[in-house]
Formats: sequence, C-alpha cells, structure tokens
Amino acid sequence: MLRLSARRARRRPRPLSRPDRAAEHRADLVPGAPHPRGRAVLTSAEQSGQAPAAPVDPRPVVLSARGLVKEYRRGRAVDGVDLTVRAGERLGLLGPNGAGKTTTLLMCLGAVEPDGGRIDILGHPLPAARARAMQAVGFVAGYLPLPDRIRVREYLRLYADLYGLRDSSDAVEAALVRFGIGHLASAIGTELSSGQRTLVGIAKAALHRPRLMILDEPTASLDPDIALRVRTGLLSLSAEQGTALLVTSHDMVEVERLCERVMFLHGGRVAADGTPADVARRFGRADLEGVFLHLAEERDQGKASVR
Repeated sequence: MLRLSARRARRRPRPLSRPDRAAEHRADLVPGAPHPRGRAVLTSAEQSGQAPAAPVDPRPVVLSARGLVKEYRRGRAVDGVDLTVRAGERLGLLGPNGAGKTTTLLMCLGAVEPDGGRIDILGHPLPAARARAMQAVGFVAGYLPLPDRIRVREYLRLYADLYGLRDSSDAVEAALVRFGIGHLASAIGTELSSGQRTLVGIAKAALHRPRLMILDEPTASLDPDIALRVRTGLLSLSAEQGTALLVTSHDMVEVERLCERVMFLHGGRVAADGTPADVARRFGRADLEGVFLHLAEERDQGKASVR
C-alpha cells in the first residue's frame, strides 16, 4: 500500500503555472518579444549595455565619411560625424536648425573642406579627387536658380551635353517622363511655378544616371501633387538604377514616406541612426516629428542655459 501511494505521488502532475508566468517564460526565451507585463525584454547585448549587432548590408558603399569635424568662429558645427550611404539606399539626414546638416551636406559635396575626418565617394577622396567624385553625384535644392529665358527641353539638353551623354535626346525624354513634366518641355523658366522648377532641377540632376543624389529640402513648400511626383520619381530612380539618395528635410512625414533609414544630428553629433520606426521607438515617440520636436526642445533649453 505504501509503495502504491509513493508511485502515485511520483506520477502526480505538477501544478500548472499561471498563464502570465508561462508567457513570461516564453518572453524570456525570445529576445525582443513583448513582455506580458509591459516591460521591455532585453537581449544579452542590451543587458550588457551594448547595442545589438546590425545585420550586414551587402550593397556596395557609395559615400563614406569618417570623423567629420568642422569649426567656425562661433563653435564646432560638426563634431565627429560618421556617415555611410550604400547603393540604392535612401537616407534622411535630419535635425533641427543648427544641428550640422547643411555643413555635413556641403562637406559631402566637396564645397566645404572639413577640418578633420575623411570623405570618399566611390573610392575617390575629397577634396583631392573631387572632379572624379562629382561625376557620379547629382545635387538638387529648391533654391538653385533656373534660367528664365530657356525652354525646359533645351535646358535639359544643354546639361545632357555637358555631362557628355551619347544619347542625350533619349536621356532628356526619359527624364521628362519619369518626373511627369513632359507637358512643360516647351515652357520657359518664367512660366514655371516653384514646384515645377524643382521637378526640372531634379530631372536635370538625374540625367547622367548618378550613383548618388544629394537633395537639400527637395519637397519644401511644394503642393501635395508635386511632392508626390518628386517622391515617385526618386523612388523609381533608387529602385531601377540603384541610385543612392541622401536627403535633408524638415518635413518628417515626407521623410517617412521616402527614406528607409534616417540619421538625426544634434549639436553637430549623431544622435540616432536607424529605420524611422526604430529611431522613433528609441526616443519613446510615435513618429519622426516627435523625435524632431524633442531634439529641438533640447537645443532651445541648451541655448537658454548658456544665456
């Protein structure tokens, strides 16, 4: 009888754990899984204070900048910025005014020489090999002038010839179609709206099939329909030709639609780098606009403390 009781005791099933405990156990086994009690589940790298290793991107590097520094009389505008852009990648360089975006952009164009660091475009170092590097770059900005007394098709043909394109006529027609401005081909500069001028400028910058396009506020003050045309044309360039895009903008909604990766600068340094969703999550914000406003507030508080 005692032996039977002991055998039954050994066979008695263990009490079932509560559902939330089971869920906790499963979450503990799966790094990054949501915790049933709302706590973030950390990977071993995060628990040790290290960021998890990012997957290696196989796309070739188009732009590489390491340790960029630029000093002005009023202080250091850029302070140790590292920046990499790969073929076909769409990167948004973001931050409030004074963060160092424009200076970084100008250094990547070779228009401003850094006080420290190194920049290479397709292996060509700046500024030593700037002429070779810029052959693979297109630059777009809403503030660049457009001739008033020349027709759009003639303007594009002029630049196609300057780029040395063999099939310049075909390239011009393809650009007119890609950006939906075929109906403007015979218009002169004075007949174009600011948004139409921007479209023509982007079409011109893309004529020579650049490996990298640098765009400074490409959709600033544009009507939604023109902004959509700009975005659609840029996305097709990136997808079909592998053109890398480096974009600055204050329109966070447009950035979320266009860019697969964003980098926020703050006080001349990199404050965040990742997908739009990841960056917003790291700052505890719902979207990139929330991150932008947070950094702008920090900047203003810093200025107030200096006073």
